[in-house]
Amino acid sequence: MPIDRRTLIGGAAASLALAPAARAQDGPTPYVLGTGTAAWPPREHFKLWPGTPPGAPNPLPANNFTVNGSFRELWLRGVSEPMVGVYRPARPDGRAVLSIPGGGYGFVSVENEGVDVAKALAPHGITVFVLAYRLPGEGWANRADVPLQDAQRAMRLIRANAGKYGVDPARLGLVGFSAGGHLGGTLAVGHDDKVYAAIDAADALSARPAYAGLVYPAVSFHSAGFEERRSNGLWGESTGPETRARYTPLTRVTPATPPIFLVHAMDDGTVPVQQSLAMIEACRTHKVPVEAHLFEKGGHGFGALHLPTDLPGHLWPDLFARWTAKQ
Repeated sequence: MPIDRRTLIGGAAASLALAPAARAQDGPTPYVLGTGTAAWPPREHFKLWPGTPPGAPNPLPANNFTVNGSFRELWLRGVSEPMVGVYRPARPDGRAVLSIPGGGYGFVSVENEGVDVAKALAPHGITVFVLAYRLPGEGWANRADVPLQDAQRAMRLIRANAGKYGVDPARLGLVGFSAGGHLGGTLAVGHDDKVYAAIDAADALSARPAYAGLVYPAVSFHSAGFEERRSNGLWGESTGPETRARYTPLTRVTPATPPIFLVHAMDDGTVPVQQSLAMIEACRTHKVPVEAHLFEKGGHGFGALHLPTDLPGHLWPDLFARWTAKQ
């Protein structure tokens, strides 16, 4: 049966040894179990900012981590300390992926589109870094910049510590889902946007992904199948044309954009497949390498593990892993 999160605009593994669930004193936030071995944060994780994140409200958002949805998965709200969970494969080959969960910029679907991604990609030797980013509507200043601040900082910190994690900084890419696909697309075209003041040597490094996997992504909030919108979870009720333009990855594709890998179900009732079709055309226009897999069935929000095995879309993580090996 197709999987569909219609209320959102955003969002094996035996060889993956997930880190043991953290004790409360090991992490800055209490962990909450989702399903099976999923926990947040995992024992190996790092915070993005050495102090209070940029533009912090007073008081900070309160952690609100809940288990939701038909699959009983962990969702994060109230992310006051954005961080990255580290998932190492048994046999790493140097590739690394920043996994950016969706959730319509109203929550972070950290299990379905983060921890499960690590489970799916670990057998291929890929180290997965799962991003728990701040939500723009929770009081942060310059709200539209907040997720990109965290995504840029995560890429730079991974590169700065590539030796520690056993990854090749030149083979660091991303995979983003739904709203996380929007954030991943924005990072691909806006990796050098000045959205925060540098705080240490890591910020001198590039935030550019070597490649970008975009899974049922929103690449434009006001074209490509969406009705004209005055508001969304990223910038709220209204915003100026400059912000709208900066956060429309579709219109910012250039020949310098990294290679793009797209996954979309034709029956997606939340983010229309026209979003990926438009991104294909933009990449082809600018001669950006692009590979796309459009599946007849799957709906929205299927993540890395939830499509039935008899649907071709079930194989997309394997296709993505094969593609990344050539980048």
